[in-house]
Amino acid sequence: MFVVSLTYTAPLSDVDALLDAHVAWLKQAYADGAFLASGRKVPREGGVILARGERAALEARLAKDPFAEGGVARYDIIEFVPGMTAPGLESLKEA
Repeated sequence: MFVVSLTYTAPLSDVDALLDAHVAWLKQAYADGAFLASGRKVPREGGVILARGERAALEARLAKDPFAEGGVARYDIIEFVPGMTAPGLESLKEA
């Protein structure tokens, strides 16, 4: 599993110009089962994505994010193995 931290590298006006395309990209990743959760950082200086799958596939998907293609965000990927979860989230555990 992965935590992806996006940090904006351009003014919010540039980010906002790509927001609709970014949201469509996110929706496709959810439909594909790759993303589990996402949202804005507070303060609004980027976002966070909780993802599953293989790292190479995630990196390829991130490269196609309109934010990446538009050069308005940097991505940091943290891989972890969930060993404990809150009730109801047991399906996220890995061996």
